[in-house]
Amino acid sequence: MADETILVIEDNEKNLKLVRDVLTFRGYKVVSAENAEDGLRLAGESPPDLVVMDIHLPGMSGIEALGELRANEATRRIPVLAFTASVMPQDRHTITSAGFDGFLSKPIAIKELGDTIASALSSRGKGAGA
Repeated sequence: MADETILVIEDNEKNLKLVRDVLTFRGYKVVSAENAEDGLRLAGESPPDLVVMDIHLPGMSGIEALGELRANEATRRIPVLAFTASVMPQDRHTITSAGFDGFLSKPIAIKELGDTIASALSSRGKGAGA
């Protein structure tokens, strides 16, 4: 079932286009923003089923934006995947400790992207009473 809406927050135009193209091909509706502030606004106006967010964004970081999403009643239960080139074990620990629901690494691996998105969407709301 790929009729869900995914918000992609990514400041690199090429990465954003690739993710948008792959997800659209798989049947998802994709909404995008190039910075955290615009992404937060979009998520608040029409909460997506999933957020894929770069960690290193201009202005507010992805980790700060995650805190804002979790602090808002309307967006706190949306699964959020970190999207970053920071792949060292300490980086992964920082990202998962911040409360992200999963991790996607750059450069983008198309199969991993599709599988991780599908898994995050299928497990959303389980055990959370949502």
